[in-house]
Amino acid sequence: PHRTELYEDPPSGCWPIVYSPDYNITFMGLEKLHPFDAGKWGKVINFLKEEKLIADDLIVQAREATDEDLLVVHTRRYLNKLKWSFVVATITEIPPVAFLPNFVVQRKVLKPLRTQTGGTIMAGKLAVDRGWAINVGGGFHHCCSDKGGGFCAYADITLAIKFLFERVPGVSKATIIDLDAHQGNGHERDFMDDPRVYIMDAYNRYIYPGDGFAKRAIKRRVELEWGTEDTEYLQKVHTHVEGALNEFKPDILVYNAGTDILDGDPLGGLAISPQGIVKRDEVVFRAARRRSIPVLMVTSGGYQKRTARIIADSILNLHSLGLIDRAL
Repeated sequence: PHRTELYEDPPSGCWPIVYSPDYNITFMGLEKLHPFDAGKWGKVINFLKEEKLIADDLIVQAREATDEDLLVVHTRRYLNKLKWSFVVATITEIPPVAFLPNFVVQRKVLKPLRTQTGGTIMAGKLAVDRGWAINVGGGFHHCCSDKGGGFCAYADITLAIKFLFERVPGVSKATIIDLDAHQGNGHERDFMDDPRVYIMDAYNRYIYPGDGFAKRAIKRRVELEWGTEDTEYLQKVHTHVEGALNEFKPDILVYNAGTDILDGDPLGGLAISPQGIVKRDEVVFRAARRRSIPVLMVTSGGYQKRTARIIADSILNLHSLGLIDRAL
């Protein structure tokens, strides 16, 4: 396999929390045209610093995935399509991007997404080495090898798993637990007929992407109704996470922890409280830690201003319960 910078070992004293200031998308106010809070990743880190959990030199600096890295999953044809601004505008759902010169789009939109993708790949190896890792970005679950959509331009979940399968001895089975409000049709299409990957997906059945073909790849499908609330949601998550991990024992668990299940999210259509989200993450980490399965968590969707605080609170809660720690 090609050499990659993404698998160089970070200093052992670091938290396996991956981030770069390059994650944040900011230019000319265009990011405000999408319901996405395009600076949410930096805000999560700032909250964790305020709480004295982390410091800049104690987290792992994400590096941008190169074309060569991306070609582990993506077709050359797809990567070439991203050289057209109107294609990127369609994928990110920010129409004015279509009118910008592509070098601006590459630098201001795609580079942040490539850096988050590099972060997910790095976090995969860290999770195997340390027992857990969190990429503060990533979770682009609507992108597959040859098609992007829903703000997802690179298939970081597929990439992280394929990197582990190809380069890390002893990793030959993976489970994806996708708890973003939307169906994770990208990784589902990529792993459609791959018996090494078990997918559990819980999502609002009535919203984007409604990808019937991709649903065939889901081993545990939890289709939720509009306005589902904490009690029912947490009971279902608990039952199905336990069931999934009892049915198939993976070498790595990729947890797509979207916060767009939050009550009031304009796109998710569910009604989970901030406390419900914190509890959900705890359920997943407990189930994995009890079975000694390494967890890679990515933050994925979540489109409200209060999202960053909730993600930070969840990480602080996992730490206070001893489910994550800096030491091995």
